[in-house]
Amino acid sequence: MRIVVALGGNALLRRGEPLTAERQRRNIKMAAQALMPIANEYALVISHGNGPQVGLLALQSTAYRPEEAYPLDILDAETEGMIGYLIEQELANILPKDRRCATLLTQIEVRADDPAFRHPSKPIGPVYSKDAAIKLAGARGWHIEPDGDGFRRVVASPRPKRILELGVIDLLVEQGVIVICAGGGGIPVVQREDGSTIGVEAVIDKDRASALLATELRAEALLLLTDVEAVYQDWGKPEARAIRRMNAAAIRRLPFEPGSMGPKVEAACDFVEQTGGIAGIGRLAGARGILDGKEGTVITPDRS
Repeated sequence: MRIVVALGGNALLRRGEPLTAERQRRNIKMAAQALMPIANEYALVISHGNGPQVGLLALQSTAYRPEEAYPLDILDAETEGMIGYLIEQELANILPKDRRCATLLTQIEVRADDPAFRHPSKPIGPVYSKDAAIKLAGARGWHIEPDGDGFRRVVASPRPKRILELGVIDLLVEQGVIVICAGGGGIPVVQREDGSTIGVEAVIDKDRASALLATELRAEALLLLTDVEAVYQDWGKPEARAIRRMNAAAIRRLPFEPGSMGPKVEAACDFVEQTGGIAGIGRLAGARGILDGKEGTVITPDRS
């Protein structure tokens, strides 16, 4: 049984925590421990978010020559290597010695005319005060949007079309390798008229990329793990309640915040409807419980 697990940015670096290597390694060690029961029993593929990390690298890249800052596709690749290295190492430290892990830089094709390039919406980097955000936006040409009590930079988030390294990922999984790939939504590339590819300035939504990955790998389950217990109906209201099990058609009819749970529910439903598998959303610590239907939210096919 193949399972794709997507580790949310909040699962690896909680809101308000410092963006230090020590803190991220500590959180990734806990993530590895939570995934160990699944890794011991199933064919496992892991993806992850990179919002805080890619934003930090974008800031660091301006320290040399601000006018020559590294583009987001290169920074996406850097975060794939950095986070993948930590996940791979921490898993290898606790798994049996015959279980092999590999981190694979993953290019994902997007449409050059995707509307997202005209409407940036994906938050990256740290949270700023309003004054600091306005100053940075003016100096660096950023788009900024409110995020909780502060403001964050937002960038284009086009929809993923095709995973270029899919054949390699499939081959590794067939050989029993735990593959860490499509990190941060993968490296966004477009196809040029001559058939070659080139990176673009964007960050693909990790949940959409993970749903595409799970679909094309013929996975039976997709787990979207974050720091929230489950998907809630009427979130923020006194009558809010956790959704424990619901079919894709029914949960699609419910309203969810586009900048929060909305993309996760949409990605989960896309996977379920295209494959007939199941998708789970919930806390990282409850990964195995979600897979067993005892924790989080499980989204099922419409069997009616």
